[in-house]
This record gives sequence, structure tokens and C-alpha cells, in this order.
Amino acid sequence: MESNSDTKRVAKNTLLLYIRMFVMMGIGLFTSRVSLQALGIDNYGIYNAIGGFLSLFGIITSSISAAIGRFITVELGKRQLDRLKLVFSTSVVVQLCLSILIIILIETVGIWFVETQMNIPAGRETAARWCLHCATVATLIGMTNVPFMSAIIAHEKMSAFAFMTIFDAIWKLLICYLIIISPIDKLITYSVLLVIVQIFTTSIYWIYSLRKFEECTFQLRYDKKIFKEMWSFGGWTFFGNTAWILNTQGVNMLMNIFFGVVVNAARAVAVQVNGIISQFVENFMVALRPQITKSYASGDKETAFKLACQGARFSFYIMFMISLPLMIEAKQVLQIWLGNPPENAHIFVIWTILSTFTTLLGSTLLTLMMAYGSIRRYQIIITIAGCLVFPITWIAFRLGATAIYAYYIFVFIYWVLIFVRYYLVHEKTGIPAKMYLIGVIGRTHLIALISAIIPMIIYSSMTETFIRLIAVIAGSIIPSAIFIYYWGITASERVFIKTKIFAKLKLARK
Repeated sequence: MESNSDTKRVAKNTLLLYIRMFVMMGIGLFTSRVSLQALGIDNYGIYNAIGGFLSLFGIITSSISAAIGRFITVELGKRQLDRLKLVFSTSVVVQLCLSILIIILIETVGIWFVETQMNIPAGRETAARWCLHCATVATLIGMTNVPFMSAIIAHEKMSAFAFMTIFDAIWKLLICYLIIISPIDKLITYSVLLVIVQIFTTSIYWIYSLRKFEECTFQLRYDKKIFKEMWSFGGWTFFGNTAWILNTQGVNMLMNIFFGVVVNAARAVAVQVNGIISQFVENFMVALRPQITKSYASGDKETAFKLACQGARFSFYIMFMISLPLMIEAKQVLQIWLGNPPENAHIFVIWTILSTFTTLLGSTLLTLMMAYGSIRRYQIIITIAGCLVFPITWIAFRLGATAIYAYYIFVFIYWVLIFVRYYLVHEKTGIPAKMYLIGVIGRTHLIALISAIIPMIIYSSMTETFIRLIAVIAGSIIPSAIFIYYWGITASERVFIKTKIFAKLKLARK
């Protein structure tokens, strides 16, 4: 009964997040087109290059943020209000300490790097500095929001989370209009307005959390033991995140240094497209992660394993059905969407999506490992192996390789890491090989291979027209859905789907 209740809660929260996603996706597609056209390729590339550089410092904040989310979720599962309040207050103190550290780093090392090392077009140096300072302020404001957002997600208040993020997207839509009519430098205007939006949205998170959750208070108190545990947990997460940031934003910096801001703009478009698609998966995972953590924390390992494997498979299928036709028709889709996309953006889109698949299958394993708590060995091994991407890419660029080689290197290394991740998590938690290696890796790879055959035949046999685009979409989604239903899911999952469909049909007839 408990498991059924958890499943219904995940389904309800996922539905709310998907409603949020469709609204945000529509706004995001429009704002991306307008932003690119209003800013121009060079300004768009500058903003994303600096944003990528700032993300290098973000490994500090994201690591502690993951620790805060984990600690709040675990304590909520244990239902100890006094300790939960203490954990929340301690997390606020942690974020204040981090804010001071981030300001010092960015205003010293950050300014030096942007002014002396980055490839910024002549005459845009002042705008680039404004961009850096504004992005720093927005980051610091966002850091103060982490404990409140973690509380909302831990309490599984996904309707509130959906509303707040939609509100944020609408404000960004307004920014696009203001950029167009602004008489001031458009990149500076864009940077300043994003800071204002961050202030408004963060204030809403604070007000909601303070009113709804007992543990959310502004008491500046902390527990030394919890403080140390958070820093220790966050420290190992930081160590693991180092590889990811180097392999994404670090490589973005290499592209800027070797190829300039036009390549950064092409990469930014690819990341934007991938981000929109990934929202389909992330909505599902946001609703699922608290359940995995709570199940494991309460001692119900079997349910945690089942949710982890189901989460990996279904997140893969969700993203695959959407991204398969997009990868095949990337060039035509970008032309329809952006009109005049940056050069080679369609190739970047294909490989950005493929690189996401290599990390997607291990996301629930990481959640399971974080629920277990002892992540030291896991992070050391994954980080050392993952960090190979950055130096190998740098060597490849030095030897004259084109920008796309960064993706070839990333995809190969992270595909191998799928199996390394499983071994390390199995060693600590005991998750069965049959459940994950066969039930997740084997099934998803098989479905991906056989589902790509029909749309690729359609693509090869027709000329580039809108009719071909529709045919490729249909030839991708319909066969994929059939293959997933018969071969991609378990018998019990098919029974569950049939029961739900028949129940909906009966209600519709009444």
C-alpha cells in the first residue's frame, strides 16, 4: 500500500512538472530565438562564454547545494522536526560562508581571466565586464535560495515549484521585449535585467517557504556536527563535480580560446535545445529522487532499487522518443526555429544530446549512492576517470582537431563510466546486476538501435522538406512507442499501463 501511494505521488508530481515544462518550453523556444536575434551572434556568444566561465566557480555552490538537498530530504523522511529546523538553519549559514568565498574568487581570478585570457571581440570588453559582474550578483542571490528550494522539493510541493519556475520564464520573456527597445547596450541591458528577475523569483521562494514549512526560519544558528557533515559531503560532491564542470564549461572555455565566440554561440544553441529536451526527463527525476532517498533512508532497499532502475529506463525512453527525430532533422529544425542559426549548430545539437544519454543512465545510481551516504570512493574514481576529457580535448585542439572532437571524446569516456558507476554503487548498496545491467542498460540500448532504423530510412530516401520532417517524427515516435511497450518495459509495468488506460477509458464512457 505504501509503495502504491508513493507511485501515485510520483505520478501526480510528474504531471504537474510536465504542465510546467510545456509552458516553459513554449516560452523558452520563443525567448531563445528573440534573444539570439536581438543580441546578435557575437553578444550571444560572449554572454554564454562568460556564463560558462562563471560555472567553473559554480562547482563550489552546486556541491554544497546537493548536500543541502540531500540532508533536508533525509531528515524529512525521519520526521524529526527539531533536527530538521537545525539542518535548515545550518544550511543557511553554509550558503552565507560560500557567498563570501565566491565574491573573492570571481572579483579577483574571474576578472583577470576574462580580461586577459578570453577571446572577446574588440570593443566589447566593457560589456563583457558588466556581464561578469551581473552574472556574479545573480549567482549569489540564487545561492541564498538553495535551502528554500530544497525544502519545497523535499516536501514534494511540485505545484508551487511549477508555478514559481513558470513565473521566472514569463519574466525572461518580458526581458526579450525590453532588449529590443532598449537604447542602451543590449548585452549590458540583458545582464542587468536578469539580475532583477533573479531578485523577484528568489523573493517568492522565500515568502512561500517561510509561510508553508515550519523548519524554514531565518535563525542564524548552526550545529557544528551537521555543519561539518555538510561540508564533508559537499566536499566529495565538489570533487566529483569538478570533472563535470571541466568537461562542460571548461571545454567551453577551450572552444572560446581556440575558436572564438561564434563557436560558443553554436554550442550555446545546442545546450539550449538539449536543455529543453532534458526538462522532460528532469521533471520526472525531480519527482522521483525524494522517493528513492526516503525509501533507502527508511531501510526499504528493494523499493529504492526498483525506483532507481525504473527511473533510469523511463527517463531514457522519455528523452529518446523526443530527441530521435530532432537529432535526425537537427539542421532543418534549427532553420525553422532560429531562421539563421550559428554555423555547425546542428552538429553540436546532435552530439550534445548523445552526450546527455551517456550521463542520463547513471543519474539514479548517483541518487542511490547519495542516499547511502558514503560517497568518498565513488567520487574519487569517477572524478579521476571523468577528468580525462578536459586534457585529452586540450591536446586534440592543440594538434589541430575541430571543435566537434570535444564531443567524441566526452561520449566515449562517459559511456565507459556507465559501467564503472554501476560497479561502485553495487559494491556499496548491493543493487542486483540483472536489474540494472540487463534491465536498464541492455534494454535501453536495444530499443535505441532498433527504433532508429525506420526514421533513418525515411530521412535517406526523401529530400529535405517539411513533409520529410513530419514523416521522420512519425517514423520515430510510433515505432519507438511500440518497441518500448513490448520490449523496453517489464511485464508488471505493461499490466500497470493497461490497467490505467482501461480505467481512463471507462471514465470517459461514463
